[in-house]
Amino acid sequence: MKTMAKKKGRDLRPYLSAGLTMVLWASAFPGIRAGLHAYSPAHLAVLRYAAASLTLGGYALVKHLRLPGFRDLVRMALLGLVGIAYYGVALNTGELSVPSAVASFLINTAPIFVALAARIWLGERLHRLGWLGILISFSGVAVIAWSGMAGLTIDSHALLIVSAAFAFSLYVVGQKPLLTRYTAVEFATYAVWASACFLLFFFPGLPEEIRAAPLRDTLAVIYLGVFPAALGYITWAYALAHLPASRAASFLYLQPLLVLGIAWVWLGEWPSVLALCGGVLVLAGVMVVNARRQGFAEASPLRFRAERLRASRRPWHACLSNSVAPSGADPRAREQDAQSDQPS
Repeated sequence: MKTMAKKKGRDLRPYLSAGLTMVLWASAFPGIRAGLHAYSPAHLAVLRYAAASLTLGGYALVKHLRLPGFRDLVRMALLGLVGIAYYGVALNTGELSVPSAVASFLINTAPIFVALAARIWLGERLHRLGWLGILISFSGVAVIAWSGMAGLTIDSHALLIVSAAFAFSLYVVGQKPLLTRYTAVEFATYAVWASACFLLFFFPGLPEEIRAAPLRDTLAVIYLGVFPAALGYITWAYALAHLPASRAASFLYLQPLLVLGIAWVWLGEWPSVLALCGGVLVLAGVMVVNARRQGFAEASPLRFRAERLRASRRPWHACLSNSVAPSGADPRAREQDAQSDQPS
């Protein structure tokens, strides 16, 4: 009986780890809004990823992370520039006017861009259901962009967040071949370090903002770096090591709902009904596309394995694969696929 209880306890840990990751990542959206009370979007990104770099640096010393080769390091640096540095500044700027929950819905369009890139660069077929999902998702983006605006004016901040989602989709493309040689945490650590170096371009003026900012706002930004941007990757990697990718990915659909609750408790923030409707359309479209691609993966496991092997030999712009690994894929493959769906 005791053995069975212990076994059940161990089985719960990956689920708890995945749930904790979702809470940490969901809290990033209202955390950004809180930090923007005292910091500019660029300075918030600098301070956040400096804190994340120090946290991951401590983890690297304890775990003795491997050093990447020079070419891999260059790729990681470029991906950090696009998928973390630009993503962070664009998302921060967008959240100047876009509520936290709406921003999370817009960021969730990243898998749509990945599916489109797979169609363009890999020649992957998008069936009618996939195109329908994309149409639903982008109609949601349009509703959000026009929600709360006078006349037909488009909210440029909402479109900026969509550009952040597109940047993250490029980050997904580039990390695929690298994750055949490095763990998710190793890759994230080097990408975050590189992004922090690029963000130093915005360092001038940050010390003055830190001195002028209320302590609670500075602590909010440090929280963003230590927990969602650093520890979130570690807890997610643990969950992926013990759960099938499809099961782990199912936790992602909880994130916008968690953002709604956290933003309401933390900031007293609640988006308009029209913006929420647009967000539901975005999420529904992503679910349709992911369900179609997941079904395709499970129907053709041998094709997926061959595609993954070919992808590791392709240049970065051609290294796209489906978001969910086929049943029976090796653990590293499952980890890299589920990891790729996550904005940090």
